[in-house]
Amino acid sequence: MKTVAALAILQAFAVHGIRIVQGNDDGWAELYARSFEDALRASGHDVVLSCPAEDKSGSSSRDEPPTDRKEPCEYDSCPPNSGPVGHNATRPDLNWVNSFPVTAIKYGIDTFGPQLWDGAAPELAVSGPNVGANLWLAVPFSGTVGAAAYAAHTARIPALAFSGADDGRLRWDTSPVPKVSEVYAQLATNLTNAVVAAGKPYLPDDVFLNVNFPDVDDSCPDAASFKWVLSRINPGIFSPKDVQWCGGDRLPTEHHVHDQKGCYVSVSIGDAKDKTTSNDVAKQQAVLDKLKSMLTCLP
Repeated sequence: MKTVAALAILQAFAVHGIRIVQGNDDGWAELYARSFEDALRASGHDVVLSCPAEDKSGSSSRDEPPTDRKEPCEYDSCPPNSGPVGHNATRPDLNWVNSFPVTAIKYGIDTFGPQLWDGAAPELAVSGPNVGANLWLAVPFSGTVGAAAYAAHTARIPALAFSGADDGRLRWDTSPVPKVSEVYAQLATNLTNAVVAAGKPYLPDDVFLNVNFPDVDDSCPDAASFKWVLSRINPGIFSPKDVQWCGGDRLPTEHHVHDQKGCYVSVSIGDAKDKTTSNDVAKQQAVLDKLKSMLTCLP
């Protein structure tokens, strides 16, 4: 159950609710994803979760038709011989697909979402939070990022990919919910709400945000402890100049942000076509304008 403090934080960032489809690559029964969905719903959004039936980390952008499920889903969250897709018996917003993250989010976008939204399409896609960081060289291989890139590039739905450095796996019904899962959910919801509150278009075409949270520990114990830094996925050695920000024209890399002492979250402006940094300065400026009020500069 959520604490009173957690609910207070979420209510402070509440915005007009929208239709959101959620994916990941760790599986539909992983706690990080479930905590995030709970937080988004507490914030007023209408969320449909559509994730792989089991952990499919590292599957990048693989997309194959789902096959009949012979074994139970991860953490015994569905029985054996359950078919190619399924959902929680009492929660049709919680769906699994026996395939890869991209396939799963496609089902959320094209099938599960419209079934619950009277034919309407999702307005935003979120993926994660992933169990473990997705920084630079890991980004092209991440199924969490693959799902967000598919949404932004192919489905033309603005998308956010979230990952947390803490890589401890937790089943969906872990009780009490560990602080790390609550904090990651709060942080992801806060950024999602900031994007939504800034108005449509939520992100420029073919852009996704690759967001990485550091560890939650004694020095970074709650969502209020963290600071947001605009960053790059890959170094910009041969790239055009970045948007002017923090006194320069080159954004720090994700790795540079996470090497800093402090509670810094990297927010990278990704190109959904190839999962590298979007080097279009106009698109960078559009993201900066939306998030400027919550961003900080590194010391």
